[in-house]
Amino acid sequence: MKYIFFWMVRAFIALIQSLPLRLVSWFGRTGGWIGWCFDARHRKVAIENLTHAFGGEKSAEEIRSIARENYLRLGANYLCLVKTASMPAGKIRKHLTWSGLERLTQPDGRNGILAIGHFGNFELFERLPEVRPDLKIISTYRALRQPLFNNLMQGFRTRFGVRFFERRDSSDALKQELAAGNSWLVLLADQHAGPKGAWLPFMGRPCSCSVSSALFALRYHRPLLTAICYQTGPVNWHIEVGEEIPTREGGKRRTVEAVTRDLNKAYEAAIRRDPANWFWVHRRWKPASEFQGDGNARHGAEAAVEPA
Repeated sequence: MKYIFFWMVRAFIALIQSLPLRLVSWFGRTGGWIGWCFDARHRKVAIENLTHAFGGEKSAEEIRSIARENYLRLGANYLCLVKTASMPAGKIRKHLTWSGLERLTQPDGRNGILAIGHFGNFELFERLPEVRPDLKIISTYRALRQPLFNNLMQGFRTRFGVRFFERRDSSDALKQELAAGNSWLVLLADQHAGPKGAWLPFMGRPCSCSVSSALFALRYHRPLLTAICYQTGPVNWHIEVGEEIPTREGGKRRTVEAVTRDLNKAYEAAIRRDPANWFWVHRRWKPASEFQGDGNARHGAEAAVEPA
């Protein structure tokens, strides 16, 4: 049965990739609208998250409108991802622009950490080697349970030159790569981090925040920058590489929490710039009693990334 389903998925992918990108986007937004109408559980999560973030600034009608637009964009981005994965560099260039790429060339020649988030069509970061072929780009992923679908997904992700490390099985290889300092590591670091996160404010409300970007930057003495994907049109995206987040202050190393706070501020600025562009359907603000603990989990995560 799984093979039948797999080939049905492959056929669907082939169909999407045969269509014009603008039509794919329209189908995706239509699917997003259907999801908005019938997916009550995630619709509620999106509205609750937006209320946590903007309840004192925006009306209930404005929040609901942002949540609905977010659903439509998610549908479009999911389908457009399938289409753009098959588009050569010459064609994707008309739909994807970049700025701040010069910041990836550090004065001392170091490579570092590029912290991204669930903004826009964030999987387009896999096209970075096409515009900066002089850089080695690596990232992490969590393998799917079904090998057929995992290989299919990784086939999409690796075709443009990004090297991926499985989060659970390749931690030693990743640490060796970071210690060598020859690559830019792209990390998603904006979602709920569970017991291994640091309890810090995000959009005005405390929650579990990923400290992985700050830990890697501090432990391996690497620069830390952000990069955000903005949607600038129905089938157009722009990725901005931000200013470096300092890891030292007054000649001393900053704390993991201080660096993560600055990273959160960069994400917050991107969210406020275009609220419908972020992934609101994830339950970002969970109760402190479930995950805050006594801090031991966070320190365990710090130890896990000690240099090899």
